[in-house]
Amino acid sequence: MDMPQTLMIPNGDKVRPTFSDAEMQSRLAKLRAYMAENSVDAVLFTSYHNINYYSDFVYCRFGRDYGLVVTQDKFTTLSANIDGGQPYRRNRLGDNVVYTDWKKDNFFFAVKELIRDGGNVAIEYDHMPLQNLNKMKAVLPQSNFSDIGVATMKLRMIKSEEEIALIKQGARVADVGGAAIHEAIGVGVPEFEVSLAGTQAMVREIAKTFPDSELMDTWVWFQSGINTDGAHNPVTSRRVQAGDILSLNTFPMISGYYTALERTLFAEYASDRHLQLWEINCEVHRRGLELIKPGARCCDIANELNEIFAKHDVLQYRTFGYGHSFGTLSHYYGREAGLELREDIDTVIEPGMVISMEPMLMLPEGLAGAGGYREHDILVVSEDGAENITKFPFGPEHNIVKG
Repeated sequence: MDMPQTLMIPNGDKVRPTFSDAEMQSRLAKLRAYMAENSVDAVLFTSYHNINYYSDFVYCRFGRDYGLVVTQDKFTTLSANIDGGQPYRRNRLGDNVVYTDWKKDNFFFAVKELIRDGGNVAIEYDHMPLQNLNKMKAVLPQSNFSDIGVATMKLRMIKSEEEIALIKQGARVADVGGAAIHEAIGVGVPEFEVSLAGTQAMVREIAKTFPDSELMDTWVWFQSGINTDGAHNPVTSRRVQAGDILSLNTFPMISGYYTALERTLFAEYASDRHLQLWEINCEVHRRGLELIKPGARCCDIANELNEIFAKHDVLQYRTFGYGHSFGTLSHYYGREAGLELREDIDTVIEPGMVISMEPMLMLPEGLAGAGGYREHDILVVSEDGAENITKFPFGPEHNIVKG
């Protein structure tokens, strides 16, 4: 059979976008300005975060490749036939080309149709596997390749007013999930039941606030006892026990934009050592909130907070950096690694950045006060300071949950 390798599926009308056309055109204009300054003829994005950032389309990979090709005069998303017209409906700025499964590597056939060989092509080095890079070089043998991943990360680190408004709504929804979890906690209740309460509350709130959005990927990690030792440990069927240390983590996703609320709690009571460690982590958290402001360097914040943990002789139990950027990212894609509160990051914090403060201590089983302690707030940096957009309280006064 002689079947097509690419298709156009303009099925239905374009949907109401997450951001205004002016916002999306502004992002595209900044990208094209970078391309012109660096003699880039075409960009091929393949990551979730950049495709979503520039086109408002979050793809479902499921073993297939997706792309967004940008030149100075064209803007085209590239999707798999299995998705039908949904990618077309999301992309208001340009076209959508669909590649079929009838022949192997039709994705690269489509790339060859969209990008002229012999120019300078920018791709995401941190996202394109070696196998795909070799295929790119095979279909565009006369082209020169360079990286666009670091440059676009830096562009995404400064949020627009519309992005900040969306992130603030996300933080509010995270607090809604936190309240539902707080209410659901009880001795004998499985972790998954507590998690479901938070997830359902957030999905319903997102649907009410953003009735035109796609509802996808909102989730909760609720951990108890030994399961609190990792920040990203999955939910289990373990039942909450009296005296358990608990970790509340709510993650609403609105059109690919992730926000978070994370809190330490205890069921019924906390031992003296648990309270002592909890208060130490809260001390670091409070100081960290004060340190996030324009002009501060990420590494300097991390080093000062290290001194507080060291003063209490618990620095060895710190498990990761003190915070990270927010935007179009998720538990399975994206990260603006240049904006993390770590000793090896010297980025200077600027107005328009959005960053968390989230210190964590973890003491292994067998030690007094064993468990993972973590607080997490989101701050929006302004010209003269930073606004904490997380409102859910932290510390022993509120988060020792009694039946």
